Amino acid sequence: MPRNDFEISLVRAYNIFFETNGIRGIAYRQKQSRYTYQPCDIVVDSLDPEWYLAIEAKSVNTRKTRKLYFSQHFTTDESGIHQLDRMNIFVRRSGRRGFLAVELRRGPGRSKEAWMIPLSEVLRAKNAGCSGLSLETIGSVYNSIKLVRAGEEYNIPKIDAGMDDSDNTF
Repeated sequence: MPRNDFEISLVRAYNIFFETNGIRGIAYRQKQSRYTYQPCDIVVDSLDPEWYLAIEAKSVNTRKTRKLYFSQHFTTDESGIHQLDRMNIFVRRSGRRGFLAVELRRGPGRSKEAWMIPLSEVLRAKNAGCSGLSLETIGSVYNSIKLVRAGEEYNIPKIDAGMDDSDNTF
């Protein structure tokens, strides 16, 4: 499976959601370059602050790992800045709400599952010294929002306005 299928699915789901619900907004993937670090995978632009987002997308094979490890699944740039910290800087400067979208791939014949986790929750775990996020508890511990699947497509739920990362202190 190409690495960016989950990103493409999310972008498509957001754009369908906006069009279907008459919301002025657009989602798109950040351009990736071999020699520069992007602040996040997906940018969602809207005049409505609820939909002004930055999303980092990770797709994980649950048969190969039990955690989304902060050292293995995320990068550190040449200055030693962790990918999640770079994203947090972008979120703060842009005024966006930050989320980590995690897709759990369970293997052939088993349905995928995806969750949106507020960036503040992910940073809280990272800064507390956790090695990563447990895939087993990803939907119950981190104030996660489940992305429901309809066939092969994800549906975008309304995000609670209380899940705002602008007040975190990381």
